[in-house]
Order: sequence, then structure tokens, then C-alpha cells
Amino acid sequence: MYSPGEEIVQIVDEENRKLGELPRRLMREQGLIHRAGYILVFNAAGELFIQKRTASKDIYPGYWDVAAGGVVQGGESYEQSAERELAEELGIGPGPLTFLFDQYYEDADNRVWGRIFSCVHEGPFTLQEEEVEDGRFMLPRMALDLSASEPFTPDGVLILQKILARQEAASAETK
Repeated sequence: MYSPGEEIVQIVDEENRKLGELPRRLMREQGLIHRAGYILVFNAAGELFIQKRTASKDIYPGYWDVAAGGVVQGGESYEQSAERELAEELGIGPGPLTFLFDQYYEDADNRVWGRIFSCVHEGPFTLQEEEVEDGRFMLPRMALDLSASEPFTPDGVLILQKILARQEAASAETK
């Protein structure tokens, strides 16, 4: 039987340089820095698909997340990881991903170098029952507002804040 804790993940340093590969369980136990891909899925109306993580997730269980995605496995690129995660979590086949930015995030339970992508998909989605409990589209600003009253992944909230700041800056430039 497959155990997510035994999944082999890339371990990196503070500068995002590869150090090696270890089982996910050891990465979590030792608080090591790893890589993850984050994919924000928008529809044509500009709404963001948010998903509720299952209670069995090893980090942020039951939290809302603004991105599909997950750890970069050993031997994978960020892009390969993103495509794999979209297929696994949402049932989305390979399609164009737009690179947005890289970010480092750290809290007491998570130290991660993330590569953030976006894509456009209208659904329907096939939610992976082991990882995704529920999901829905909403405007990005509404998702950020909801994060004040509902538990959201903190790294996802940071991504959402950056996305909205970029949108506001671009809007101000066109006025």
C-alpha cells in the first residue's frame, strides 16, 4: 500500500540549491526545506478555484487552499510536479501553465521553496478524495476576505496577497 510519508522529495537549502532526496516523513520530522509547486486555477471570469484539504493531510489538515499542488518529488522539475499534481488533485490534463514567481515560506511546521504557476480551466474537476474534500470558484479578493474567518494555508494566503497586490499595481498603472 502506498504511503505518502514514504514519497521521496527534493531537499534544498535556503538558496534553493538541491541537497538531496529523502522520504517526506523524514523531511517533516526534521523540518527540512523542500520544494513545492503551487498552481492557481482560474476560470475565464477571473475567479479562483479554492479547495478544502482533507483532514488526513500531513500539514494544514482541513484548511482551505488557494492552489493545487504539492511537494516536488525526487528527480522532478517544478513544472513536472505541477502537471502531476493538477492531474492527481483535480483531474486536469496537461495544459499551458503560466509561471508567476518563486517564493520562500517558513513557519513552525513548514519550510518550503515554492514555484507559483497559474492556469485557466472551467471545470468540471475530478477531486482526489484522499487530498481534496471540496472546492469552489470565487473571486480572489473574496478568498482573501474568507481567510480572516476560515482556516487557510498560510503559504497560500501569502501567495494570494502577492497576486492581489500585483493586480492592484497593474490596475493603478492603467489609470
